[in-house]
Amino acid sequence: MQRVPMILGYHLIITTYGFWLPNDPRGSWSDFVGAWELLRFGRASKTNSRQSLASIQHDTHIRLAAKKALKYPEVHFTGIQARTIGDGFADFVKRNGLRIWACLILPEHAHIVVARHRYKVEQIANLLKGAATKALIEEKMHPFENNPIKKSRLPKTWAQGQWKVFLDSKKDIFRAILYVEDNPLKEDKPRQHWSFVTNYE
Repeated sequence: MQRVPMILGYHLIITTYGFWLPNDPRGSWSDFVGAWELLRFGRASKTNSRQSLASIQHDTHIRLAAKKALKYPEVHFTGIQARTIGDGFADFVKRNGLRIWACLILPEHAHIVVARHRYKVEQIANLLKGAATKALIEEKMHPFENNPIKKSRLPKTWAQGQWKVFLDSKKDIFRAILYVEDNPLKEDKPRQHWSFVTNYE
C-alpha cells in the first residue's frame, strides 16, 4: 500500500487586487473571468503548477492592457499599510493559535509559511485577508478609503483565491522558510521580522 504524505504546513501566497488577473497569460488559479471588461482579453488561464510562474515569458502588452480595464486601480501597499496588515495578521494568529513560520508582506503580495491547522488552507488565506482588511479599515489606511462602492462597503483590497503549496516534509518547510526570508534580498531590501512569526523546530 502506498503511503499518503502527511501535510505539515503550507506556503501561501495571497495577492492584491489587480496584481495577478484570472486570465494572466502565464496562468492563474482561477476557473473563470468574472468581469466582462477582462473577458475580452481571454478566458481564465487555470493552472495547477506548484512552481512560480512569474518568470515565464508572455505578452506583457496584453497583461498590462487588461489591467487598465480593471474597475479600480491596482493595489500597491505602502510600508505603513504593510505594517498595519502585519498587525491584522498578528491579531488573528493570537486569537486562533495559528503557527506562522515565515511571513513577507510586499507591495502587491504576501508570502506566508504556516503550520497545518484545524482550518483548511483556503480558510486560513481568507481569514488572514479578512483580518488584514479589518486592520486597514480601522486605521483608515484602506487603499480605497476615499473611493467606496457604497457608504458601507469598500472595494476589495485582495484578489480572490490564493496560491498554495503543500509541505509534507521538514526539508520542504525549511526550503519554503528560506525562500520567504531571503526573498527581499533579491531587490536589495532588508529581511522582514514580524512578532507573530515563530521558529520552526
